[in-house]
Amino acid sequence: MVKGFKDFLMRGNVVDLAVAVVIGTAFAKVVEAFVVIIMDLIGLVGGTPNFSQWNPGGVSVGGFLTQLIGFIIVAFAVYLLVVVPMNRLAERRKRGEEPEPEAPSEEVILLTEIRDALRVR
Repeated sequence: MVKGFKDFLMRGNVVDLAVAVVIGTAFAKVVEAFVVIIMDLIGLVGGTPNFSQWNPGGVSVGGFLTQLIGFIIVAFAVYLLVVVPMNRLAERRKRGEEPEPEAPSEEVILLTEIRDALRVR
């Protein structure tokens, strides 16, 4: 039973997932600090970016709005720092992996000639 559990943990997918969680947690802290910087910059331009006290019509939507702005900033940062570079890397790999078309072998040339001759009949 312990051996099976150890084998399960040592499979590539589980180890990759564990590494992704650790890196994701560390990356989240960096992005949160970046969000604070961006929110402060927004505060310099347009006043306090904390909408948590905003209650139009008695409905507390300010906290949601503050979190939504933070989410948009995080999503944009992830897009710029992760998605765009990964797409570029995948595109480069795709271009590099495309094999050049090989010249047809003698058998293929002969079969093509036979096919063309049969079409004429």
